[in-house]
Amino acid sequence: MNRREFVVGAVTLPLALRFAPNSLAGGTPVALVTADTQSRYAAAAPNGRHAFITDSGRHEVVTIDVVQGRKIARLPVGGPARHVSIDPSGRILWVSLGSKAEHVVAVDVSKPAALRLLGRITPPFLAHDVGIVPGGRQVWVSSGDRKALAVYDRRSGDVLRRLPADAPPQHVTFLGAHAYVTSGEDGTLRVHSLKDGRVLRTTPVPDGSYNVQEAFGWIVTPSLDRGTFCVLDRQGRLARRVQVSPSSHDACFVMTA
Repeated sequence: MNRREFVVGAVTLPLALRFAPNSLAGGTPVALVTADTQSRYAAAAPNGRHAFITDSGRHEVVTIDVVQGRKIARLPVGGPARHVSIDPSGRILWVSLGSKAEHVVAVDVSKPAALRLLGRITPPFLAHDVGIVPGGRQVWVSSGDRKALAVYDRRSGDVLRRLPADAPPQHVTFLGAHAYVTSGEDGTLRVHSLKDGRVLRTTPVPDGSYNVQEAFGWIVTPSLDRGTFCVLDRQGRLARRVQVSPSSHDACFVMTA
């Protein structure tokens, strides 16, 4: 697959109107699902003006002014920057340095035109994905080389707990009091309690369902291997499976009129 080509399939979701009629006022949700892989990942700032892009080829984090459509800053981070997550304040970006990263770095993005490297942590495994719990202090780091997760305190950088997981690499997203962790190799989605990390439910999903996102109170995961797009409820129960393309790497939602 060519990682520099990016094809998007738009999946209109009348199904979501049936699932959550009270949460979708003001528009119809449309899922944008990639039909290939890509080499860059983004996190948006709360101000709606800036996006922070990882450039794994240049080993940089890049600030994009989305209004003007131009790059306004670059910061070398010492490795092939890949997955990112931004803290609730919009000031700190956490970046894994590769698909199997020795380090995860913290970047000060409070001044989007003047990015600053704050420091780095070394997880107890080679890291893959990183996610910050909205409104909380937990940072979840998933593994790229073993069946493991690590949960950090985003302020102190201390490890709060280490958890078992299914086959690497894993990806993570959050909704309410739960973390949702996918293993594309094992074809599973695990629901964890944010309180103590215990597994509340494990749901089979298509092989290759690596990436996972929360959207409108639902959990969505596309499959790189099967080209499916699965929607699960907050308890982790499969609600809908849609065939999108031969291969679907990632997904997000936009609202239409």
